[in-house]
Amino acid sequence: MKLWEQVLVGPQTSLRDALAVIDRTGSHMALVVDADRRLMGTLSDGDIRRALLRGIELVDSVTRAMHKTPVCARTTDDTTAILSTMRRRGLHQMPVLDPRGRVVGLQTYVDFFDTPRRTNWVVIMAGGLGTRLGELTRDTPKPMLQVGSRPLLETIVRHIAGQGFERIYLAVNYKAEQIEAHFGDGSAMGLDIRYLRENQRMGTAGALSLLPEVPTDPIIVTNADLLTKEDFGHMVDRHVELGADATMAVRPYEMQVPFGVVRESDGRIEAIEEKPMQRFVVNAGIYVLSPQSLQLVPRDCFFDMPSLFEALALRGMHARCHHINGYWMDIGRLSDYERANTEFNEVFR
Repeated sequence: MKLWEQVLVGPQTSLRDALAVIDRTGSHMALVVDADRRLMGTLSDGDIRRALLRGIELVDSVTRAMHKTPVCARTTDDTTAILSTMRRRGLHQMPVLDPRGRVVGLQTYVDFFDTPRRTNWVVIMAGGLGTRLGELTRDTPKPMLQVGSRPLLETIVRHIAGQGFERIYLAVNYKAEQIEAHFGDGSAMGLDIRYLRENQRMGTAGALSLLPEVPTDPIIVTNADLLTKEDFGHMVDRHVELGADATMAVRPYEMQVPFGVVRESDGRIEAIEEKPMQRFVVNAGIYVLSPQSLQLVPRDCFFDMPSLFEALALRGMHARCHHINGYWMDIGRLSDYERANTEFNEVFR
């Protein structure tokens, strides 16, 4: 059980029991939640001391002493923004909430300086033409388009680096010189950036055949047009824990039929469902691949990631889904690009 799960207490918990939780976990804070884990307030040992001075007793409920309007982080918050808030407010811990206000973590100040180094390689597919963006990509490759205050690909690389990954391969083709000039060997960012140079279009998996050697650990593969807050390290850990050969990140997608849908049998109407919502699970463009999976990638030809997963299934290998629910945007159309620029400062500030 993770630390944040150990410090959850219900509103009926006594101050004495909450104090025992704080003492046992060494967290200095308990999180008061309802039955759905929605945050009701925070309770520190200082809050309890101040409550006792006001005449509240240890047998009383935590709701009489908790701080009802704590500063919280959201799952969409950038780590830089969270760190800035904690420094500005003098906070050592901050609850992390999902969009429904449910507790999903407890960010501690020390976490920012204790990020484990990861040996897994990350391959970013950055060779696409970006033709759907029209004139925007005539002189600039899509990964280098400005989104917010910096190029799209730089935001992706920063996010990956912030999770402890150090070796990054950029698969490049269209206007590759612009990408290479911007990132160089990565040393300015404390990274080891290398390049897989495609001489032809190779799809979303073909460039993996250009890796100079077979990795010893699972690798992450992602597209260069995705803005996401996904925890890649957690995805790798789950991949290893479940013994997968390949893992595909998936996310929910809803589509409403704009008409009344008729269910019939031999011309007889059985039911009419007005403008139903259809729900799917779709490929999110992020993958974890074990070394044995890479052996199925043909050399020097076009090969897409769905074809790799089909090949894995045909051989009875272990291919899994990893569900993600946080911020995710595929910048494929002009409207997506405009929306990304609108949301950037809020999500990646």
